[in-house]
Amino acid sequence: MFVVNDIIRIEEASGKERLERIIWIDEGNVVCYTIDMEKESTTPIKRKISDLQQLHNEQLLSLNVSDPYGFIYQDEEQLSDKSKKLRDERWECIKDMVSQEPEIFESDKRGRLIKAAVTKTGKTKRLFYKYLVQYWQRGKVKNALLPDYKESGGKGKEKTYKDRKNGRRKKFEDIVGEGIVITDEIKQIFGVSVQRFYHTTKKNPLATTYKLMLETFFIEGYRYDKGVKKPILFAQDKLPTLRQFKYWYEKTYKVEDKLRKRKGNRKYELNHRAVLGTSVGDLYGPGTKYQIDATIADVYLISSFNRNWIIGRPVIYVVIDVFSRMVVGLYVGLEGPSWFGAMMALANTTSDKVSYCKQYGIEITKEEWNCHYLPQTLLADRGELEGYNVERLINAFHMKVENTPPYRADWKGIVEQHFRIINTKVKPFLPGTIDTDVRVRGDRDYRLDATLTLEEFTSVIIKCVLYHNNHHWLKNYNQDEMMIEDEVSLIPRELWNWGIKNRSGKLRSYSEDIVKLHLLPTANARVTYKGIEFKKMRFSSETALKENWFGEAREKSWKIPICYDPRDMSHIYLPSEDGRSYEVATLLDHQKKYSGKTIEEVEHYFAYELLKEQSFAHEELQQSVDLANDIEHIVQKAKRSLDKEKVQMSNNQKVKGIRENRLMEKEARRKEEAFLLADAIPILQEVENKEKVEEVTPIKGVSKMDLLRQKQKEKLKHAISSK
Repeated sequence: MFVVNDIIRIEEASGKERLERIIWIDEGNVVCYTIDMEKESTTPIKRKISDLQQLHNEQLLSLNVSDPYGFIYQDEEQLSDKSKKLRDERWECIKDMVSQEPEIFESDKRGRLIKAAVTKTGKTKRLFYKYLVQYWQRGKVKNALLPDYKESGGKGKEKTYKDRKNGRRKKFEDIVGEGIVITDEIKQIFGVSVQRFYHTTKKNPLATTYKLMLETFFIEGYRYDKGVKKPILFAQDKLPTLRQFKYWYEKTYKVEDKLRKRKGNRKYELNHRAVLGTSVGDLYGPGTKYQIDATIADVYLISSFNRNWIIGRPVIYVVIDVFSRMVVGLYVGLEGPSWFGAMMALANTTSDKVSYCKQYGIEITKEEWNCHYLPQTLLADRGELEGYNVERLINAFHMKVENTPPYRADWKGIVEQHFRIINTKVKPFLPGTIDTDVRVRGDRDYRLDATLTLEEFTSVIIKCVLYHNNHHWLKNYNQDEMMIEDEVSLIPRELWNWGIKNRSGKLRSYSEDIVKLHLLPTANARVTYKGIEFKKMRFSSETALKENWFGEAREKSWKIPICYDPRDMSHIYLPSEDGRSYEVATLLDHQKKYSGKTIEEVEHYFAYELLKEQSFAHEELQQSVDLANDIEHIVQKAKRSLDKEKVQMSNNQKVKGIRENRLMEKEARRKEEAFLLADAIPILQEVENKEKVEEVTPIKGVSKMDLLRQKQKEKLKHAISSK
């Protein structure tokens, strides 16, 4: 199977190898066009798919995994304004031509298209060929037109005229005037006037708006006529003409913008939007359009850290191929509905499903869920993509992004119908499900029945998806004649496989690593002497150890950009400087308790620990106060004892005997702290009793304490030996 954007390596008869990219495949999967990736001056090559398959069977053709132009897949934020400007200018030159496939690949038709563009723009034919070849060689994405080393500017800018207005001269110009130069200031007045007088519910004609603008902004004074105040307009040669005003308006606002501004979004969607028919419409094959949506599941889950913790209801994100109804992407989490979760589901569309299912203990074959591509168009709810810079998807993967407008949720009927199917199959079997229809006051709280963790619930949803893809019959699917002739079973997997074989031209093949770099959530981690810290977890990487990051962080820590997969916090990813790859950082050994956990579970764990800490804070404070009072009581008691036994002595006398006092105290402590065998204790007690009645006579030069100690040792030694 070959798909658009595949890179193939062909071994020629001379022994040399050619690197080509597939840039188009026909609907019948019979012919394709490729482009040589190693020549600057080249044109598309027409090939038969059967010839490529034959070369592959003879081991003269292989798929090239790495993309030599992977550097173009970088975040929009990393591009300079100048680079983006040049890219957009080049895209404007060829965007209409490259959409005319396959005509643009045929030399005679391509020549006519370029000739027309040269006449229209004034640019050279050589320049158009350069842009086209660069676009095809680098993956047919907008970012393929980014400059390599040198940048230029100045072309394509809107021209300004300081002396005379542009445009053809009028008849009777000396009488009616030629109009004025439309400066930025005049355009600003045009914009304010349109907002104030035209884009309103009054629905004034454009000519009326023009007159209202003149009498508001282009007056030199007022006059009174029979007591009525009337404005005096500027002279005719100092006024913009109605034609200039209409030209500016038509150039500034599109038809849809005009209708939305005048009639409102809701009426536009109900009465003026395009009606496209069925969901399949003109979608002739897999990958033409994916739909993405989210729903909050009617079930409560528990934490994998502690099954006594209820963590709430999960959010399910599903990506479905509109043509085949195949579920091509899935994400179950606690985030959303928002772009964060949608991004994870979209990243899942390019992942290996066998490995994905294995993470949840489900063994499948590749044929059961063989989907790892991006689409030509992505249809999403406004909620998922609201506030997100979708230019990242458009420029990096040449993906068209469509939002369903307000009040038109039926545009995503396929996905929403799938959610109803999942709910029907799952809900009767799961504890902790919500059933508001039958619940009455006094019934048991269904949240207390929560049993499944997020991982276990994900396994259930994966099972439902596998059932849908491989065994669900689509009763209302709208077949075409070719499907009826081939007797295609109306099961998503069969429709997908039939479409891959016969209509695969819209699928986009991209490296899973590249897609992850663009779609995984990004954040900043901090390099400290304890590890790379992110969300209170600590990680390490090969580069960090090799370059002694943690040793340097003892002097000063610093931040680094990372990507992470919220489904599994065992790793984080450190993107390379060129944005083409990443390095994996793993949890430190003493942090393995977070391995395999989702970001939501980790955050819930830290929140619970904080709750326990704050709950204990008052008791700890009370115990601290009690401790201070106990210490104060001991000190006061000691002061009273000191006052009672205090002897009048000079300060010199007090400090003079410190050493002797310390020795006496040490000897006394040794006696009290000595370790004695159990058999020796009664003997020692007998010795001590005798010593109480004996009078010890000190010997000159020997202290009384020394004599006592020596005598005790002799008696103890004699008693033990005799026993």
